[in-house]
Amino acid sequence: MKKFLIPLTVFAAIGGLLMYALYLSITGEYSPRDIPSPLIGKPLPAFSLPAVDNPARKISRDELLGRAYLLNVWASWCVACRQEHPFLVELTRQKAVTIIGLDHKDKREDAMDWLTNLGNPYEISIADTNGHFGIEIGVYGVPETFVIDKQGIIRYKHVGPITPEVWEQKLAPLMKQLS
Repeated sequence: MKKFLIPLTVFAAIGGLLMYALYLSITGEYSPRDIPSPLIGKPLPAFSLPAVDNPARKISRDELLGRAYLLNVWASWCVACRQEHPFLVELTRQKAVTIIGLDHKDKREDAMDWLTNLGNPYEISIADTNGHFGIEIGVYGVPETFVIDKQGIIRYKHVGPITPEVWEQKLAPLMKQLS
């Protein structure tokens, strides 16, 4: 009888943990999209990367200081990026926010075609062709968006597409506070 008690107890404990995780997910206290970033509250790492539209021009972190902005990690091969792209274009058209693009592990030609055909919401888009800078800032996948303050400090990280709800509930209030 004792042989069955141990596996049954382990199974019940695992089931209880799964039920608790499901409860937290339903109540909104937990989301698998909430991936903590160890860089929140720390400066954006130094970089010098080429602009997508002009590879001879190098963009550095210091050039972006003095204003709050969104750093949107995207790629032309990313399906979810295509989903969020029209909304980013609309935000730029409305002058709601400054968006800096980080083109992650993409070919320059594909990125330029994307921006030409779908619109360019970015003040500047930086090419991270080999993905090394993305690794430095903890990119798990695309799209991801970081909120950067005027001092170059990372204040927030959003994983997944920016939707009107994400903008209104999370990003817009934070950008307003930082401006």
